[in-house]
Amino acid sequence: MNSPVSILLKQLIHFERTGSTAVYIQVAHQIINAIQRSYLTEGTALPGTRSFSELLNIHRNTAVAIYDELASQGWVEIIPNKGTYVLVPEQKTATIKATSYRIDQVYDYSKTTGFPFQPSFHLASTNEITQKKYIINDGQPDLRLHPTHQFSRWYSASMKRKTLVSKWNQTGVSSHSAFEIQLSNYLNATRGFHIKPHNLMSTRSTEMSLYIVSQILLRPNDVVLVGNLSNYAANMAFQQVGAVIKTIPIDEHGIDVDYIKRHFTKHTIRCVYVCAHRHYPTTKTLSAERRLKLMQLAKDYQFAIIEDDYDYDFQFDGSAMLPMATSDAHGMIIYLGKLGQSLFPSFQTGFVVAPKNLISEAKNYLQILDRQGDLIQEQMLSELIYEGEMHRLIKKNILIYKERRDYLCKCLTDHFKDTVIWEKPPGGLALWLRFEPKIALVKLAEQAEANDLFLPKTILYQDKNMCCIRFGFGHLNEEEIESVVKKLKLAYDLVLE
Repeated sequence: MNSPVSILLKQLIHFERTGSTAVYIQVAHQIINAIQRSYLTEGTALPGTRSFSELLNIHRNTAVAIYDELASQGWVEIIPNKGTYVLVPEQKTATIKATSYRIDQVYDYSKTTGFPFQPSFHLASTNEITQKKYIINDGQPDLRLHPTHQFSRWYSASMKRKTLVSKWNQTGVSSHSAFEIQLSNYLNATRGFHIKPHNLMSTRSTEMSLYIVSQILLRPNDVVLVGNLSNYAANMAFQQVGAVIKTIPIDEHGIDVDYIKRHFTKHTIRCVYVCAHRHYPTTKTLSAERRLKLMQLAKDYQFAIIEDDYDYDFQFDGSAMLPMATSDAHGMIIYLGKLGQSLFPSFQTGFVVAPKNLISEAKNYLQILDRQGDLIQEQMLSELIYEGEMHRLIKKNILIYKERRDYLCKCLTDHFKDTVIWEKPPGGLALWLRFEPKIALVKLAEQAEANDLFLPKTILYQDKNMCCIRFGFGHLNEEEIESVVKKLKLAYDLVLE
């Protein structure tokens, strides 16, 4: 009858004779794993080479090679005329994954949990992977414009500040950070605010800002109003909390505020989400008249306004309209923004502007999600704001983006003529293109992809009344813009055939 050790080895060891790794190496690695997991303890006698070869149906010379391999690594001791015994070396080697396992399958990590949990349908990723050379996105900046060499110097200088260690080691917050002070001063100077640091919270991104605000503001079945075309990422955050999203019409002047008054009553709305400066995705600006109506309605109906100002800095023509939040005397608006969109993503930061009591609560959530933050980044951004570098960098990049917008409009005119309709926006990094006559945008994307141009589904907007694309151009230089428009026109012609 086989010994317990032989039975165990029979269960643990499995090898492939046709594999690229020699059989004796496969088996030796699995025995090492068995020793590391204490299946085989120190002092255990292994079967003799003849018995071992019969057990695994291998040649005796292979069994000898297995034991020699184990001995050379210090896992067994071979005593002549006595046997082979397991050792546990003082300096254990790194765990080695064997070619295959039976019951010893720890390194083939489980694909599913052994317990139930609630999957989140609303947070399913919208990212699409492509290897195509050209991509149209929804309006992202060009990372190639990031001043890499300057930033390496600024970042290095910030790391050497002696005050950093004390900031990391502090156990309590006795005052506002230099970054909060500089950021509030910057927003007061550039966006017309009159805030103090206690009205401000900085986050890693606008998505984090919106997530925290949603957690504070919304409960299941609360009604959130958004435009009938809205930011899909914001809708995902609202739905995850359990809010009920209801849409309101949009037109040339932004969201229809009168529609809210006609179809809703007091205390039936929890909040209205709006991109007042440039509506996402249509790029339309909410008119001054409707801004006043919306703020008055918020006061009368007692609902909050979430004002997402995702691209305020990119204003090309004239002066940017000041945020609604700068005129909020009743504490009805929560303002979300982003600083450093001309910088590499790791240097960008989101922020929330709101009354002090909401910011205090939001910071309670933030310390759970991101207690430490990035003090080096904050130190560097504080200095860039103070020294005026942030303002100069934005002004420099605005000139580049304006040229790209104008060149895109020229290329569209040259290649599409009257088949695509758009209005040149005074700012932002995207155009809203409307196809007349309507075509199947999914087929357009397929034809474009066959020609090395990728159109993600998140920029395609089509129903029975609409056939539009949000064409982001910020990440493309003029040469790339021309190539993209030509490829898009080729795909368009193929769809019409």
